[in-house]
Amino acid sequence: MKRARIIYNPTSGREAIKREMLDILSVYEKAGYETSAFATTPEPMSAAKEAKRAAEEGFDLIVAAGGDGTINEVVNGLSPLKQRPMMAVIPAGTTNDYARALKLPRDEPLEAAKVILQNETIKMDIGQIDKDDKTKYFMNIAALGTISEVTYAVPSLMKSLYGYLAYLVKGAELLTRIKPVNATVQYDDGEYSGSISMIFLALTNSVGGFESIVPDAQLDDGRFTLLIIKESNLGQILQMVAQMINGGKHINNPNLIYKKTNKVEILPLNNAQMKVNIDGEYGGDAPMVFTDLQQHIEFVANRSGMSETVVSDAKRKFVEAAEKLEN
Repeated sequence: MKRARIIYNPTSGREAIKREMLDILSVYEKAGYETSAFATTPEPMSAAKEAKRAAEEGFDLIVAAGGDGTINEVVNGLSPLKQRPMMAVIPAGTTNDYARALKLPRDEPLEAAKVILQNETIKMDIGQIDKDDKTKYFMNIAALGTISEVTYAVPSLMKSLYGYLAYLVKGAELLTRIKPVNATVQYDDGEYSGSISMIFLALTNSVGGFESIVPDAQLDDGRFTLLIIKESNLGQILQMVAQMINGGKHINNPNLIYKKTNKVEILPLNNAQMKVNIDGEYGGDAPMVFTDLQQHIEFVANRSGMSETVVSDAKRKFVEAAEKLEN
C-alpha cells in the first residue's frame, strides 16, 4: 500500500482540520494510502523538515494542510530533492490563494481532501529564489515594493477575524505611502531600469484572492508572469486597480510592463531597500534571482474545474508553431 503523510498546522482555520482529522485520514485511506499525520510545531521550518524527512523515507504523498504559509514550507522541504513525492493541499488559511488556483474547496477541509478521489493531478511550476549562497522556493507569488508589505503587516488575529477586509484596510493605508525604488529588472528578453512602484512575479492566476491580476496565467509552462509597475501616483495606481477588476485590462496600461519569462534578476540601485514578500510572508530583501522550475511538483487538483488556459502550454506552442508556418 502507498503511504501518505498529512502535515497540518493545528492552529489554522480555527482548528477545523484538527477537528476533522479522523474523517480526513479515512478519505486518504479510501484512496489507497496508509495515512499518518504530523502536527507542526513553533520550531522554524517545522513543516519543511517533516516534508523532507517523509520524502526521504519513501512516502508517496505529502499533504500540506493549513494556510499558504504551511504549503510554502512543505514546498521548500520537497523542492531541493531529486525524488519528490506527489503533494496535496487542504486549505485552512485566510486567503488560500494556492487552493484557489488548484480549484479546491476553500472553506471545507474534508471536501478538499476528497478531491484525491477524483484521480486528477497537475505538475505545477515552482519558483526558485537565489540570494548570495542561499536558495529558497515559492509556489505562488513574489512581490516587491511597499504594497508587498500588506500581507505581513496585517496581524494574524486581524486576518483570522476579518479575512479579506483586513487586507483591504491595510492595502488602502499603504497605497497612500507607496515609495518608488530605483532598480534594474532583467528578464528573458529584456531589461527595465528606472523608478518602480511595485513588482509582482506570479506562478498562478490567484494573487491575494484576485484572479484577474494575471488573466492569462498558466500553471505549468515554465514561465513567470512578471508585472513591473513604473513609478505611479495614487490616482494612476487606482486606475490600474479599476482596469484589473474590469476584466484584466490593466495589462495594456502604459505604466505597466507585463511579460512572460523564465528568469528574473532584480537589482535595487543606490543602496535602496526593496523588501520581498514570498507567498504572503517577508522573505528578505533584493537583490535576488528568480527562476521558474517547470512542472517541478505534481499536485492533486480539481483539474476538471480548471480553465484549459491554465493547465498546459502545449496548445500555446501549437498555435505559435502554426502561426510561424503561416508567415
